[in-house]
Amino acid sequence: MYHNIAQAPRGLRRWRSLYVSPGAFARQMWLLKRLGYTGLSMSDAMPYLRGERKGRIAVVTLDDGYVDNLESALPVLQRYGFTATCYVVSGSIGRYNNWDAEKLGIQKPLMTAAQLRAWHQGGMEVGAHTRSHPHLTQCSDAQLQDEIVGSKADLEDHLGAPVTQFCYPYGDMNDHVAEVTRAAGYAAATTTHRGRAIIGTDLWRLPRVQVARHHVLPQFAMRAFTNYENKRYESKRA
Repeated sequence: MYHNIAQAPRGLRRWRSLYVSPGAFARQMWLLKRLGYTGLSMSDAMPYLRGERKGRIAVVTLDDGYVDNLESALPVLQRYGFTATCYVVSGSIGRYNNWDAEKLGIQKPLMTAAQLRAWHQGGMEVGAHTRSHPHLTQCSDAQLQDEIVGSKADLEDHLGAPVTQFCYPYGDMNDHVAEVTRAAGYAAATTTHRGRAIIGTDLWRLPRVQVARHHVLPQFAMRAFTNYENKRYESKRA
């Protein structure tokens, strides 16, 4: 799970961990390739998650749809023959992170419709991340339909291609939100729960491994290739 692939701006005091430098991202993708892993988008990974195929894969996801994903992540992913999924807030296309800009004190540019098409045409996937990045468990049924179903329709109109993957903003979800997401026609949905997905994991409650700015390569390896994140999640639930 990534957000920004860029240097953290000077003066930024909150959530600097959301930034992973282009150099660090490139080294992480190199390590995956070096160890025999293939980076895949969510849709490309579905046969593995369903147990239909076997292989050494790492699903690469990026949340929110920042311009730096196109500028810095896409060339690296293409260099190694990887694919990835970028989850987009459809109501903020071509704008900025209005859901947390005030808290951060910074406006981070989001991809325009043309840039999203460039990402898609570059071999990558666009997934939905609602229309306005709300806490979904606090939404009415009508709002859930608007945010979950509406974002799918928005993105499909922009891309001219199916959008089958979803990501819960803030990882905020419950059984009802998951059911609305499934009924909307998404094949799977990701959370912010820590851990590595395995065959048999609920496809609408998929955990992820967060990669942060301060993670050096050995830390990245420990999270990506061992049960470290699974144990952290299990101990938190206990």
